[in-house]
Amino acid sequence: MLYSKSTPEQKRVKLREILSSGTLQQFPGAFNPLSARLIEEKGFAGVYISGAVLANDLGLPDIGLTTLTEVATRAGQIARMTDLPAIVDADTGFGEAMNVARSVQELENAGLAGCHIEDQVNPKRCGHLDGKAVVDLDTALQRIRAAADARRDPNFLIMARTDVRAADGLEAAVERAKALVDAGADAIFPEAMASLEEFAAIRDAVDVPILANMTEFGKSRLFTRDELAGIGVNLVIYPVTLLRIAMGAAERTLDTIRADGTQEAEVENMLTRSRLYELVDYEAYNRFDTGVFNFQVPGRY
Repeated sequence: MLYSKSTPEQKRVKLREILSSGTLQQFPGAFNPLSARLIEEKGFAGVYISGAVLANDLGLPDIGLTTLTEVATRAGQIARMTDLPAIVDADTGFGEAMNVARSVQELENAGLAGCHIEDQVNPKRCGHLDGKAVVDLDTALQRIRAAADARRDPNFLIMARTDVRAADGLEAAVERAKALVDAGADAIFPEAMASLEEFAAIRDAVDVPILANMTEFGKSRLFTRDELAGIGVNLVIYPVTLLRIAMGAAERTLDTIRADGTQEAEVENMLTRSRLYELVDYEAYNRFDTGVFNFQVPGRY
């Protein structure tokens, strides 16, 4: 009932444990708090919170328009609904090194288990679009050093995302990944790899966990869990999958209402009332309310 029974500190320890387990972990992307609870119920190891999803949910494109306050608030709402560790996309850290430091502490306060910070220039853009530009190496390293120095909980995961593959090629991505680890990154997110072999090259280059982004309509083929596990990837995310499915269903239902004058044809595809109540733990709230609200309210005299 209400929120997670696990503390943020416990979730951060759990994240560290599963990333060092030697087993590939799958983190679907939650687009709202209730979807995070569904992810947990289905047996996944953790929750991913996409910056693109947070922006799109506000009706904005993923070009760096969201603020730290918006991201920390919404990510915190999602993270507190589940006992699973949640990792959030912190874009470029919302500014320069001092902004990155503040961002990490605000995300710690919000209950996140970790975040990733990328090396794009501002304004950034979706990692699977063309025309990206990255900052120079010194700036990228400053961001990660600031993030690592700022955290209060040593288990808060600092992941460095690099988009340099698209700009300068695989060799540059390998060298930057190494440098980011030396600067304090606990994990590496190599964005928009074109093949399993490219992921393997990053895996061979660093001794920290690496992440694979399996977003639809992107630069990478949608590799399977077994394919990614076979080359030693530690974590795979599906950042926008649930939002795309949900919005696709919403659009189809609106079309049905417009065409038929009723939603009847789509009812069988809906989450039932009983299932929705189960997800929000309606019965537990009712029991709690009945147990504590057992006095008479005096009438107005």
